[in-house]
Amino acid sequence: MYIICSDLEGVFVPEIWINVAIKTGIEELKLTTRDISDYDVLMKGRLAILKQHGLTLQDIQKVITSLSPLPGACEFIDWVRSKTQLILVSDTFIEFAGPLIEKLGQPTLLCHQLTTDSSGMITEYNLRQKEAKKKVVEALHNLNYKVIAVGDSYNDIAMLRKADHGILYNPPQNVIDENDDLKIVNSYEDLKTSITQIIDHRSMSFS
Repeated sequence: MYIICSDLEGVFVPEIWINVAIKTGIEELKLTTRDISDYDVLMKGRLAILKQHGLTLQDIQKVITSLSPLPGACEFIDWVRSKTQLILVSDTFIEFAGPLIEKLGQPTLLCHQLTTDSSGMITEYNLRQKEAKKKVVEALHNLNYKVIAVGDSYNDIAMLRKADHGILYNPPQNVIDENDDLKIVNSYEDLKTSITQIIDHRSMSFS
């Protein structure tokens, strides 16, 4: 049986930090895992910027609440659930993702957590575990599942390469250039086609 593991931001919802940057006018916050491959460097930089500008968790949550899923995302998730199981595997934080997950119909989400102080300032980010996306695939393999992984950024590459089938969804050119051996799709329709071909081929092999 196949399980689909997918990234969240950039695949089903807008990039949270880019929208925070647009709302606040802080250009440095536009950098994401599409730009910087080292997640620790990226997050430490973000927390330093938030501290510098006095932005709290609540300030970010206000921006997130105003966001909606990408066009067609909810319908695509419904389609996936009619075919197999879906797990969202994200490097976002549960304190960010709640409103967006609700709008997506409450799919299963595995992500990280934040630590805040009494004033609501984010003081630390807490990874569920290192290489979390890759390890989700490894855990599912240990349960004898096959995995189709979908992502768009540097932090998805280990997950995509560990999966039985890895698909880059609408990635930026720099990610494409460095991973041009991976399958690339740019729309939900093309992603449906790719998933269907994989699942149907697997089913036919047992017929």
